[in-house]
Formats: sequence, structure tokens, C-alpha cells
Amino acid sequence: LHAQCSQCLRSPRMDLCHVPAVREKGWYLALMAPNVKGPNYAWLDPSRLYCHPQGLQDCMADLLQPFQGDPVDMVAGIDAMGFILGAAAAAVLQKGFLAIRKAGHLCVQTLAQPYTDYSGREKVMEVRTDAILPGLRILLVDQWVETGGTMRAAIQLVERLGGVVAAPHPCPTGVAAICIEDSEGGRWIRERYKCSHCVPPSLQPRFDRHQ
Repeated sequence: LHAQCSQCLRSPRMDLCHVPAVREKGWYLALMAPNVKGPNYAWLDPSRLYCHPQGLQDCMADLLQPFQGDPVDMVAGIDAMGFILGAAAAAVLQKGFLAIRKAGHLCVQTLAQPYTDYSGREKVMEVRTDAILPGLRILLVDQWVETGGTMRAAIQLVERLGGVVAAPHPCPTGVAAICIEDSEGGRWIRERYKCSHCVPPSLQPRFDRHQ
């Protein structure tokens, strides 16, 4: 998998038809594209993975496997790239999908939460107040958890409305992302919520170092 990731990340194009003979967990991570535009952008672009039919299917299967049998009432995705994985997860689970938006986009009654994103910018996110009833069990989905600030703000919004992101056994729901980095914020989320991500332990240090 190390060699496959290195080779594919160097390739300017990808074969949307090629599927490895042996599909190890995380094989599709090699489909992601590295940053070629400099430090003002994220270090890696996972959206190339979503173009590959089998890659996207296997990514979703790995993300949702830890929640099989858990009573999830709704999936919530975080603006903007979390909408892709979140909506896909909702379709697989046959549940509704709630969009957690950046401030200023919703024309209905909202609850707002300020936060600092991975780049250090101060932002505000909002969620509509009529979708989450007390006790509703939410699976929160985003593309990536780097510093954890965005995901933590989304958790706070859900919980302020009475939703449950992680409940005691036997009915935990939680947090899913392609990668949850081993940052201070990432560890805070892992310690408190049931989490799922796609990076094998052998590759985690490289992802944490953005290599």
C-alpha cells in the first residue's frame, strides 16, 4: 500500500476503471491528489478519490463498518466537502441528511457556533433548528479532521440542540472522516466519541506529518 500510494500520488492522471486485484483497507487513499499550489491550500485533495466508482464504494464501506448495527437516526455533513461523504453515508444507511452550513447560507431559523478552522481562520457555522429533536442520534461526517476545530463546532451545534453524537453503550453513534489526524483536537474527539476513519495504522504517522 505504501508503494501504491507513492506511485499514484505522482501520477497526473488516474484510471477510473482500474481496481487492484487485492483491495486492502485504504487502497483508495492512493487515488488522492497532492497539493501542487502551495501553502494556501490543503496538503492533499481527497476529491479525486470520489471520481473512482469502486474507490468511493469501498471508502464508504470502511467508514460505516464500525457503525453497523448502531441506531443512527440521521447523518449530518459539514460544509462543504463533508456534504459528499455525508450524503453518500445517508443514502447507504437509508437515513435523512442534515447539512451543517457556513454562516449566511440558510434562510431559516438557525443556531450558530464560532470556531477556528485548520488554517487558523475564525469562522462561524450554522444549523437549522427544526431538524434535530432531543435524543436524535446523529452520525457526523466530514472529509478530514486535522486540528479538530470544525468537527468540534459541529458536535457543539448538535448537542446544543439536544442531539446525541455519542451515547453510552449499546447505542453509540459518532464521527466519521477519511482521516482523523493525531493532533490535539483529533485526540480530543477520539477520546470522547466513537470514531471511524480510513487510514491504516501503518500510514497514520505519514498522514499526521502531511507526507
